[in-house]
Amino acid sequence: MLKQNRGPARAIRAAVYSWKGLKSAFRYEEAFRQELFLACVAIPLSFFLPVTTGERIAMIAMCFLVLIVELLNSGIEAVVDRVGMEEHELAGRAKDMGSAAVMLTMILWAIVWSGILFF
Repeated sequence: MLKQNRGPARAIRAAVYSWKGLKSAFRYEEAFRQELFLACVAIPLSFFLPVTTGERIAMIAMCFLVLIVELLNSGIEAVVDRVGMEEHELAGRAKDMGSAAVMLTMILWAIVWSGILFF
């Protein structure tokens, strides 16, 4: 019988794995580092802008959304690369769709920030 983690032990283990994932993304994914840098500039900047609390929350949420989608994209790419490095239509499609998700999130980030700041 497998011993299952429950309660605080499970939460701690999940947090350790999550931290490990963030460290891996920072170490191996240049796009993640670039987007993290953008977030590290944009989030503090949002506190100096004349916006409402709700607008500031939306601006910060968009920064986190970009990072989240980049993590998911990097995970898809890692799994596809693990399965095989040979070119395959479905592998290429999976990677392209992950990249498209990041691009659409970046466009949404720009729309939200522009909409709050300029309209």
